[in-house]
Amino acid sequence: MTQVIAGIVLLCFVLITIAVGIMSARKALTIEGFLLGNRTVGPWLSAFSYGTTYFSAVIFVGYAGMFGWTIGLAGIWIGVANALLGCMLAWFVLARPARRMTHALNARTLPELFAARYLSKGMKRYSAVVIFLFLVPYAAGVYKGLGVLFSSIFTGVSPTFCIAIVAVLTGVYLVLGGYVATAMNDLIQGAIMVVGLVAMVAILVSRPEVGGFGGAIENLAAIRGDLVDFFGGAGIRQLIPNILLTSFGVWGMPQMVHKYYAVKDEGSIRVATVVSTLFALIIGGGAYFSGALGRLFVPMADGGAPAVEAGYDGVVPAMLMAALGEGVFPNIVLGVILLLLLSASMSTLASVVLSSSSAVSIDLIQEIRPGIGQKSQLIVTRFLCVVFIALSFVFATMNISFIVNLMSFSWGVVAGSFIGPFLWGLYGRWVTKAGAWAGLLSGVVVVGGLLLYFTSVAGFAAAKSVAPQMGVAAMAASLVAVPVASLFTKKFDAAHTKKIFGAAR
Repeated sequence: MTQVIAGIVLLCFVLITIAVGIMSARKALTIEGFLLGNRTVGPWLSAFSYGTTYFSAVIFVGYAGMFGWTIGLAGIWIGVANALLGCMLAWFVLARPARRMTHALNARTLPELFAARYLSKGMKRYSAVVIFLFLVPYAAGVYKGLGVLFSSIFTGVSPTFCIAIVAVLTGVYLVLGGYVATAMNDLIQGAIMVVGLVAMVAILVSRPEVGGFGGAIENLAAIRGDLVDFFGGAGIRQLIPNILLTSFGVWGMPQMVHKYYAVKDEGSIRVATVVSTLFALIIGGGAYFSGALGRLFVPMADGGAPAVEAGYDGVVPAMLMAALGEGVFPNIVLGVILLLLLSASMSTLASVVLSSSSAVSIDLIQEIRPGIGQKSQLIVTRFLCVVFIALSFVFATMNISFIVNLMSFSWGVVAGSFIGPFLWGLYGRWVTKAGAWAGLLSGVVVVGGLLLYFTSVAGFAAAKSVAPQMGVAAMAASLVAVPVASLFTKKFDAAHTKKIFGAAR
């Protein structure tokens, strides 16, 4: 029965997703329409697009299972921080000036913004290369955990089949309708995520293994006292770097800041800020709370690790199968949760692929062939979307060690490269080209330098374990390097500064 219900739910989801792509196709006939929806995207679409891009399946299966198992209920602080810092504060600080400046400079991508803001085509090329090298492998990580739950529901079916569904569906609606199709599907997928998560939490809490919210605290405390510690006890050393990286990293991620360019007006920004924050509170808080309950459903192996085949990634799927594997209604909820994970993965994948493909078609190919027409650019961008989705599928299924290792550091490198030049560039009239370059180089230099150091001292496994700390260090270096280098280097002339900030008012 579980497989039949899940199969029906999945088929309905597939049909709706394709229909949205077909209906959106007429709005993606130009490169501006394909990439930005002609900058007319409303607040709800913008908010859900931001939120669903923020939270991929990794949070539900990977992070929620790992942090829930290791530090317990304190993992909820990551979800709360993501909502308050990564959504509310980010929209408040970045959205309005980013929208104004990209309109004034006619910039459609982050590299284009850097090129116009800092008068540097080299900066545009470098940014595009960073996006391509580190976001495509990151896209492969989006599939993480999907196969585990899919195989748990559809026994005997290869996890690769689930990953293929995500890849093909995302490719179809993204190539057909571009950003508009992505945003419309994000709204639908976001609604599924909210409904699925609320239903999941309600059923898990009502289970006898949990015994309500009060029972959850008592039962977790009986396993280990610090699992209900307000700040996670000794786990706070693990908690803080992940809060900082996942909350402030989105301030410099191209697929996230892209949402600000497309929102239709400044009134929409206020609504989008509120909606995206509430969405993040529900999804982030609910995911990490559910992950902490895994201790009450999954046995512990010798040494304290979860006694499931996939390790931490298997905690949430094992818990869901134990709690929802019997009965018609629980089976329906399980099917919705499967869609929740598919939705989270597809929305994130679509946004990452759109950023990666535009980085090549707009920011690299246009530099090589300045005379390329709009129609040709659109064809190339659509083709690259297919190529990048195919690459992410190959990387996810073939388990290429180099790519797997690159995934661990991609978020830190990209966020560390872009956060300083982007944030300071929106507000600082005094920021120089050299200052922006100093910030751009920070991501690769800091993460690369720390990686070499820790690998030489303690081995690559130890270096990989502190990847979040490296990302935080890279972001801090970028934010410091831009103003410091700008103090000692040549300023832009008054005419250029007036053009940027005068027109962007």
